[in-house]
Amino acid sequence: MKKIAVILLMLCVGFTYAQKERTLTLNKEKDLIEVVYFHDNGEVSQTGFYTKDGKLHGDWYSFCQEGNKITSAKYDNGKKVGKWFYWSGDKLKEVDYSNNKIARVNEWINKTEVASNR
Repeated sequence: MKKIAVILLMLCVGFTYAQKERTLTLNKEKDLIEVVYFHDNGEVSQTGFYTKDGKLHGDWYSFCQEGNKITSAKYDNGKKVGKWFYWSGDKLKEVDYSNNKIARVNEWINKTEVASNR
């Protein structure tokens, strides 16, 4: 229990200047620390998990101030793994990580107009 308190304190101090608001929750089932950061306007900025020793782990998501998802990422004990996705306007970028390094990058642009009934 003492270790958890120390880790939570370190996380709080480490991110004090990065975000104004955040919540930290110990997920006993996954044995991870769940964190949610907020933009100044109250919208969620990031969500994800830390291991008890402070490494990013599992799925992480980032959102713009309007609440739209802009990044989907995966970590394994602090290392970047799997497919990461970045949304920007009509573009979607997929970055594949292997051994914490970029293995491949794909980018798509949505050129399709949605039909309107106006």
